[in-house]
Amino acid sequence: MYAFTLERPTTLADAKRLTGGGAQALAGGQTLIASMKQRLMRPENLIDLGGVAELQGIRVDGQTIVIGAMTKHQDVAANADVRRLIPGLAALAEGIGDRQVRAMGTMGGSVANNDPAACYPSAVLGLGATVVTDRREIKADDFFQGLYTTALDAGELITAIRFPVPTKAAYAKFRQPASRFALVGVFVAQTAGGVRVAITGTGNGVFRHAGLEAALAKSFTPEAVQGVQIDASEISGDLHASSAYRAHMVTVQTQAAVRQANG
Repeated sequence: MYAFTLERPTTLADAKRLTGGGAQALAGGQTLIASMKQRLMRPENLIDLGGVAELQGIRVDGQTIVIGAMTKHQDVAANADVRRLIPGLAALAEGIGDRQVRAMGTMGGSVANNDPAACYPSAVLGLGATVVTDRREIKADDFFQGLYTTALDAGELITAIRFPVPTKAAYAKFRQPASRFALVGVFVAQTAGGVRVAITGTGNGVFRHAGLEAALAKSFTPEAVQGVQIDASEISGDLHASSAYRAHMVTVQTQAAVRQANG
């Protein structure tokens, strides 16, 4: 490690003022701290958001669940309202990393980081959620822009994410056994705006698949996606899994998610 300053604001106003000066916001630290230890990132000023109560908590607002950016994975997984209204989101949170990661990692941190194999971005995109920041509201379809890239401007803070309650939704992933990130993860949802399918772990970032969505819109069954073409040339391969294998697993995980959603 190296020398840096650490601020611990207790209000959103103070956090905004401090990050507005070019400092790096610190959420759960599951990626940032590891990157700092490896000197892949060297921020001179860190702003720990853990003490900002305005960024925490879960509430129901009509047909929407609002989750504060600093809400821990374990709290999403255990929340009674999430488990009742969007059980697929609770199950996703319960399957992130291990117990230690779930006790420290936050929803806002994960979504802002936009790791190409992270789970939360698939839920945000799959449910058609809205990312609320200290400056504006951003639709999920406009938020994720590629490898570790989002629509957030410098110094902009996620304050909450609003999830519309779907008719049905579920997430299925094939885990990388060491990291427990998704080699392939698929979030499926029947929403008021139609069927949405979001895929993570297969490329430069989370994305929707029009072919799978069209098939499931006709018949929300595992059998409906069997003949949908998954183009392996648009999917990444590495030492853990080839492009062809991941393409096959997209179909497998989509079918598994649909089965879960259908109960």
